[in-house]
Amino acid sequence: MNGEEARLLAEEQSALRRIATLVARGVPSEEVFAAVTEEVGRILSVEYAHLGRYESDDTITFVAASGQVGALPVGTRLMLGGENVSTAVARTGLPARIESYPDASGPVAAAARERGVRLSVGTPIVVEGRLWGAMIVGSSLDEPMPADTEAQLGAFTELLSSAIANTESRAGLARLAEEQAALRRLATLVARGVPAEEVFAAVTDEVAQLFSVMYAGLGRYESNGFVTIVAGAGRRGDDIPVGRRWSLGGKNINTLVFDTGRPARIDSYVDASGPLGVTARENAIGSAVGTPVIVDGRVWGVMATYSPVDQPLPADTEARLASFTELLATAIANAESRAELAHLAEEQAALRRVATLVARRSPPEEVFAAVIQEVGMLLPVDLANLCRYESDGTQTFVATWGSGGVRFPVGSRWPLGGSNLGTLVFETGLPARISSYAEASGPLSVTARDTGLRSAVATPIVVEGRLWGMMGAGSSLDQPLPPDTEARLASFTELVAMAIANAESRAELMASRARIVAAADEARRRIERDLHDGTQQRLVSLMLDLRAAEATQPLDMSELQAHLARAERGLAGVVEDLREISRGIHPAILAKAGLGPAIKTLARRSAVAVELNLGALRRLPTHVEVAAYYAVSEALTNAAKHAHASVVNIEVDMAHATLQMSIRDDGVGGADPSEGTGLVGLADRIEAVGGRLEVTSPAGAGTCLLIEIPVASHRGATVPES
Repeated sequence: MNGEEARLLAEEQSALRRIATLVARGVPSEEVFAAVTEEVGRILSVEYAHLGRYESDDTITFVAASGQVGALPVGTRLMLGGENVSTAVARTGLPARIESYPDASGPVAAAARERGVRLSVGTPIVVEGRLWGAMIVGSSLDEPMPADTEAQLGAFTELLSSAIANTESRAGLARLAEEQAALRRLATLVARGVPAEEVFAAVTDEVAQLFSVMYAGLGRYESNGFVTIVAGAGRRGDDIPVGRRWSLGGKNINTLVFDTGRPARIDSYVDASGPLGVTARENAIGSAVGTPVIVDGRVWGVMATYSPVDQPLPADTEARLASFTELLATAIANAESRAELAHLAEEQAALRRVATLVARRSPPEEVFAAVIQEVGMLLPVDLANLCRYESDGTQTFVATWGSGGVRFPVGSRWPLGGSNLGTLVFETGLPARISSYAEASGPLSVTARDTGLRSAVATPIVVEGRLWGMMGAGSSLDQPLPPDTEARLASFTELVAMAIANAESRAELMASRARIVAAADEARRRIERDLHDGTQQRLVSLMLDLRAAEATQPLDMSELQAHLARAERGLAGVVEDLREISRGIHPAILAKAGLGPAIKTLARRSAVAVELNLGALRRLPTHVEVAAYYAVSEALTNAAKHAHASVVNIEVDMAHATLQMSIRDDGVGGADPSEGTGLVGLADRIEAVGGRLEVTSPAGAGTCLLIEIPVASHRGATVPES
């Protein structure tokens, strides 16, 4: 090696060390690019040195240049193709040389010729196994460049590769740090259980900023072939407002993700179609990437990013978006879970309220109205009703809720037939659903359609094995009612069936009691009549015969007269006893004068002092007077025999067609109907005529009986009047 070669080698090594120092210091890549081209131009003594980066659209962007004034400006972007060094290196990934540019072709060659370049050499810049760009030097001289030019350039491109790799690594780490910070912020929102809408907005904001895209949007797929925008961010956010619904179809990212359930990419919206594709093209969208949001195994929606025509989205966009859609899926699942729990709690509370009414033995009409109210408030419906099937092929509305209920007033009766919920449930005994009233038929369906209903469901009400009626609910929304609506209705129909069964059982029990009491009262009347008309009359006749015989005897037969007198007195006593027995069986004064005088008679005969406060009493039905009379009689007997009372206070009055009685004593108290005292039979008699008995008897504080008996004719028994 001569002295000149040693000097050149020393300069080259010195230049490489300077470049290596810059790389080691981690200076910005643009500074390294400029320094490399300067050193290359000086060391190789060339007129031009350019550093170019290959782009994904088959172009090369020159990121650094040195040499004469005619060098290509930094930022120049030229299409590859033809015969030139830049294209040759891009095509082969190997160093390339062109000795004569007059014969070269393509945009790069044309630009070189304009600057007087006659020959050039280029070497590839390979970063982590991929072709990143090329280092190119050019000369306007005729003599060829030295044979080792490629090798010399290679030493510099290795340093460039390291600098670029370091820069990209730092950029990647910074981007990763930003991405992780964004994900942490979003995860915090999800963990805090903020409303889903707040999470949606935060995710699209983070994605739009992090991915540097024109627009980021989150869409929710609907069941009727639409997608609804639930959040959006970016420069085009105003053109795609939140809440807008778009029809799926055609070539666009939303439809591709919906059809495949997988991530999708569109690199050019030139041939996009469908409403979404047309809108994207009108907004100068060049490319798009979308990833599905999968919640509990179903495709809930799509997270999509859009970039301008000249800025294709990076290859890793799908993978990076997936991290955000996973958080979205978690947020949505949590929100749905919270909503379901809240919904379940509301439903259970509603069921408890209805169950309380059933347990309190509220009238069925009250239960019906409460159930329909609860169902209407709980389910996403506009109309709810409850119907009873009749034996003549009709159904009667017994409760209704909602503005459309005016078309189905309580008490209205509708014929069955056609395709409608009432007929379907009646014919099958099973839950039924109508997803569209367009094809429904029959009077019920026509009226339902007129109220604006689009879909409805119904469940049967089965009482002790027989189909009693049905409960229905309808919605005016486009989407059908949720799939679980029938099951949720069934929870309420079970309570309705229980209320009906309880009411029917109570009615049957009360009717049975009333029949028993009526039969017993009639039997007592018959015994009283038999005693009065038969035995008592015969005894009276015998007593009269004895008196007549006594009157006809001779005066000296004093002994016989004495016997006859004793027999007469005995018969008179027997007659009086029979009269007392007859009064006990059915007091004559009750039948003749009514309840007020009968109670006064009981008070006069009572062994305990009685204070009476009788209101304005009129004649009442016999079964009411008999029940009230025996209540007073039993209470006075108990006060004397068991309570050891000194006084009994009796108040009787009428209020709202109800006989109200209060019987209080100052005895020892402690009466317990459950121990089988006479109060049990008294309660049975009162309840048999539809009344109510309330016993209060604290030990040492006397006993109080509060009695209410409805005066209206009692169902279930026909009690003969006197």
